[in-house]
Amino acid sequence: MTGLRSVNIVHNEPPSNEIARAVLDYILSGQVGPGEKLPSERQLSESFGVGRSVIREALKSLGLLGLIEFRHGGGTYFRGANSDLLPRVIEWGLLLGERHTIDLVEARQHIEKVTAGLAASRRSEQDLANIENKFAAMQAVTSSDEWVNADVDFHLAIADASGNTVLANMLKSISSLLRVWIHRVMDEESSFERAIREHEPVLAAIRNRDSTAAGAAMESHMQKAGARLIATLEDHQD
Repeated sequence: MTGLRSVNIVHNEPPSNEIARAVLDYILSGQVGPGEKLPSERQLSESFGVGRSVIREALKSLGLLGLIEFRHGGGTYFRGANSDLLPRVIEWGLLLGERHTIDLVEARQHIEKVTAGLAASRRSEQDLANIENKFAAMQAVTSSDEWVNADVDFHLAIADASGNTVLANMLKSISSLLRVWIHRVMDEESSFERAIREHEPVLAAIRNRDSTAAGAAMESHMQKAGARLIATLEDHQD
């Protein structure tokens, strides 16, 4: 099939990352236009020389980034990308190797610790209500897909409440990548209870306007979440 060829899988990162990059290259080459259908899972599997489970995981990542959509019974389609999305995907390394992922996890930890502390001291009652609504949405989820959106929305609500537009925009700029990460981690978990428990002290500290406690609670959550993500990367290498 034109534009598709076997991929050399590098063993120090998940095979799905290599395939996602290859599919992205295929899309960027102009082989598929906005609204057009991608090759089937079977065709991609045969062309890239990998199993269909790897293809599905790679497509899931691209779907979470908003690049493609899955139509029930109708295949996978390229949604098109506005002028902001694709450069951002490439710049942040959509499908970066482990080393860059660890660096970005570390950067996110610092940003979120600061935004949580600022949110605690600066939040309005409307900000607090928004954060609490996002937390309630997290408690009500019944699937990993719902959790991904609820989790990201909660963190972005805190960033907005910080009153620092630079930090908030930095976090928003990687929100698509966060969705991929969270989905990967939650696919490995049997329940959402542990993650919810980690968010509770963050909300409580913001509610109490305790900046120090909010920053510490967020730092603790970020360290645990980051460790879980790195563990999934290592698992995929085995």
